[in-house]
Amino acid sequence: MSVRVRFAPSPTGPLHIGGLRTALFNYLFAHKHKGTFILRIEDTDQSRYVPGAENYIIESLGWCHLQYDEGPLKGGPFSPYRQSERKTIYRQYADQLLQSGHAYIAFDTAEEIEALRKKAESEGRTFQYDISVRDKLKNSLSLGETETKKLIDSGTSYVIRFNVPPDEELIINDLIRGEIRFQTSVLDDKVLFKADGLPTYHLANVTDDYLMKITHVIRGEEWLPSLPLHVLLYRAFGWEKQMPQFAHLPLILKPSGQGKLSKRDGDKMGFPVFPLQWTDPETGEISSGYRESGYLPEAVVNMLAFLGWNPGGEQEIFSLDELAEAFSLDRVGKAGARFDPEKAKWYNQHYLRQKSNKELAEYFIPVLRQKGINPDPHTVEKITALVRERIIFPHDLWDQSFFFFIPPREYDPAVVKKVWKEDSARILNEIKDLLFRLDSFLPEEIEKAIKDYSEKTQTGLGKIMNPLRLVLVGGSYGPHLNEILSVLGKNETLARIDKGIAALKASIV
Repeated sequence: MSVRVRFAPSPTGPLHIGGLRTALFNYLFAHKHKGTFILRIEDTDQSRYVPGAENYIIESLGWCHLQYDEGPLKGGPFSPYRQSERKTIYRQYADQLLQSGHAYIAFDTAEEIEALRKKAESEGRTFQYDISVRDKLKNSLSLGETETKKLIDSGTSYVIRFNVPPDEELIINDLIRGEIRFQTSVLDDKVLFKADGLPTYHLANVTDDYLMKITHVIRGEEWLPSLPLHVLLYRAFGWEKQMPQFAHLPLILKPSGQGKLSKRDGDKMGFPVFPLQWTDPETGEISSGYRESGYLPEAVVNMLAFLGWNPGGEQEIFSLDELAEAFSLDRVGKAGARFDPEKAKWYNQHYLRQKSNKELAEYFIPVLRQKGINPDPHTVEKITALVRERIIFPHDLWDQSFFFFIPPREYDPAVVKKVWKEDSARILNEIKDLLFRLDSFLPEEIEKAIKDYSEKTQTGLGKIMNPLRLVLVGGSYGPHLNEILSVLGKNETLARIDKGIAALKASIV
């Protein structure tokens, strides 16, 4: 059977990078096996639905170039792909389980269940709706057919619960974790169908995976507790031969390695945990995103791929196609993967360095325009070429090159004290006259002229270049000085020297 996998998020808020990694691994597995990657929106819990979350999920996948083959906005042979639009499908399967005895109707109210839970807590126990208590509670197993029908006919609210078989050992093979054993005696009778007429995650998930012919369920470790119920549901429906293979991905851990990296860790720890910036529709609170923080999608994808997976060699840089070719579930580890924000920066710096000067200039020009600067694109390309090795994010271009666009308004006092000497003004006036006489103002010509001056006057290059850099940029930073002069041009260079000499003369008493 052709490989069919799905990424099935709930639109309850922004997509965490752990969810994005799950989508990535599903995408890679599908492409490795020339299969189908499906996006399914699991929105049966309308109480937790957050406006805008579904669009956010789709936009995040698109930004990372994880194009799905079937799903919302695209359609496919098993449409619709939003569970809220499939709700008429699920009741028949709930009824099928009732008829076969694998499920039962429960009339207990939420208040009654909560009271039982609190009573158990007061006695140091954990309440669970299971075989040990079901015959004492208000359900079709304890009430009988006649009383059950009477309550239903009277309009009494009810849910449908799964009837977990007693005293069985389930042995399930996980493609990452190997053999896993579960005892049914410790499982509770989960609700499959709610009083509001919608299925819970468990029923909808299993039913849709079956109907959509899913062959492999690749999901996070947090879904392991649901695995025995899902396997029991496949068995109860008689779908065991069509049951997908399961693979549960390791958790993404905090940088300390202690605990799961949560949505609340974003910004608080100084780095994003969401692919895109998210604005909470209720509170207006803004959470940073990798895209808006200056990360490239290639870097985020490459970084996420190595959180829990290792190709087994020394190679760390992979294109999306190369990842798909190399990917295999048997190289995914069981242990949690520690998130390293510095490694994320390393990947971003690598991919930025792969960009041409023209591409970097295209990132930079909008930033300059926002600052009221309308530069010549060719000049911006020359500047990006000079500072590209110093940047990690596109916004670093401004931090590394602002002095090309704005003349110094002040001069670093520490640098002034160190490099501005009694003869600095005289030397720079002589350099100014020398530069004025140059024809092309190319870096090589500037370098030769200053070197010739240094040799002729027996003036050390440090006594020339350090104060010259100071008056041109305001400090001791920037790329090669001859390149700075050439980009600034003759007129701007001479004007800055004049201004600097006038401002710094007072520094020498």
